[in-house]
Amino acid sequence: MWSNFHTHTNYCDGTESIANIVARARDLKVVSLGFSSHAPLPFEKKWCMKTPRLDAYITEIRNARLVEQSMEIYCGLEADYIPGKTSPSSYRKKIDYVIGSTHFVDEFADGRCWEIDGPYGDFLAGYKAIFHGDMKRVVLRYLELTREMVRNSGPDVVGHLDKIKMQNKEQSCFDEAASWYRDAIRETLTVIADAGCIVEVNTRGVYQKKTTTTCPSPWIIEELARLNIPVTLSSDAHHPDDLVNYFPEAAGILLRAGIKKIRILSGGKWRDAEFDEHGIKDYQVAH
Repeated sequence: MWSNFHTHTNYCDGTESIANIVARARDLKVVSLGFSSHAPLPFEKKWCMKTPRLDAYITEIRNARLVEQSMEIYCGLEADYIPGKTSPSSYRKKIDYVIGSTHFVDEFADGRCWEIDGPYGDFLAGYKAIFHGDMKRVVLRYLELTREMVRNSGPDVVGHLDKIKMQNKEQSCFDEAASWYRDAIRETLTVIADAGCIVEVNTRGVYQKKTTTTCPSPWIIEELARLNIPVTLSSDAHHPDDLVNYFPEAAGILLRAGIKKIRILSGGKWRDAEFDEHGIKDYQVAH
């Protein structure tokens, strides 16, 4: 039995409908399922939900919750933080929870927001035009924006904390063991701890072969354990078959770091649940 709260549907860039995802979650014995399609943005992006579809998305998830007996179903969004443009706090009153993520770092001269996890060519364009080829500045700004997001909008969950590393294959752009990087991560974790946010351990980069480690990396997971920051295990699924992809392996990483409980939604509230490599222990679906 597992839970997953980072799930994308065909309302955004996911491949399948809510109904099909619920059916596959049932097969996989998922007991608590949260949908988190990309929230609308104030500019055009193919991978995010269009604003007119938001109400239908919320209604469809709530209807699925009414009829499903094998699992608990929750309505969430993955919302971007872009200063002065959009924030996870914009959606809090409409849904059960919100994942706050940083996908954009500053702007081009023409006002276009720079997407840091799109195609590598797009990444290089902003890296050169905005930051003049200084990767350290890029990473520090990315983490600064993440801290801003946590302080200003207090998302329930901080999404893929160190996702910037997906552009750092084979440590080609920066050294993830460098003291400046680790100090900036630790500063960010302190802000997260003070805000009481949950940090997701996201497996998508590994099973998509975009990273060699979970987001965040194992050394950061050890820091989460040291600071007693709550974690949830997420797959960032864009296809139903990925709902619990790499979960046994990620659970092992958590356990070795000293994390004995993961945070899940149960009975409408976040709570800590014991787990092992086989899933959540002694879970009872609330109705």
